[in-house]
Amino acid sequence: MSPPFRICFVCTGNICRSPMAASVFRARIAEAGLGGLVDVSSAGLGGWFEGEEADPRTVAVLRAGGYDHTHTARRFQPSWFDRLDLVIALDSGHLRELHRLAPTARDAAKVRALRSYGADAAADGSAGGDADHGLLSAAGPGVEIGPTAGLDVPDPYYGGSARFEECLEMIEAAADGLVEAVRAAVTPGPPGHHHPEEKDSA
Repeated sequence: MSPPFRICFVCTGNICRSPMAASVFRARIAEAGLGGLVDVSSAGLGGWFEGEEADPRTVAVLRAGGYDHTHTARRFQPSWFDRLDLVIALDSGHLRELHRLAPTARDAAKVRALRSYGADAAADGSAGGDADHGLLSAAGPGVEIGPTAGLDVPDPYYGGSARFEECLEMIEAAADGLVEAVRAAVTPGPPGHHHPEEKDSA
């Protein structure tokens, strides 16, 4: 049996956005019948909250949305790149830092912005844009997102419950596109289909 496809969601402290994204994505993967093929985790770029549970506001919006949730915060380690297939950043700052931490160019190619998989990537005009963006999303052909593309999931930590609800909505909006990208990687597809970390050669 082949090993599972491993995906890790990364935010700042691993108590708000990334555990929320991991919970949503686990649910979507299970609904898609891919639960046994995909391993979902999360981490933070900083270690301030290591060993702690998710922010109570994160837990509250997940429960209200019907998502199962258990979590212990941890810090992302560059050594993990070797065993991960996809590393999902929640905002452009995380995207830049993960690229800096990547030991190799192949590892850096595993890093993607979450909302590049959603309809917002095209709706805000960042799809297929400036070549300097340099990050090809698996959401569809020619969809690129760069550090200034405006597709961040904003940090809700200093806001109230409404900010956490907005964060969940953004994550949910991108989840289906990411599921389809991962499905293409873990199930047989037609010749020429893309792995989520692959770039077009053009």
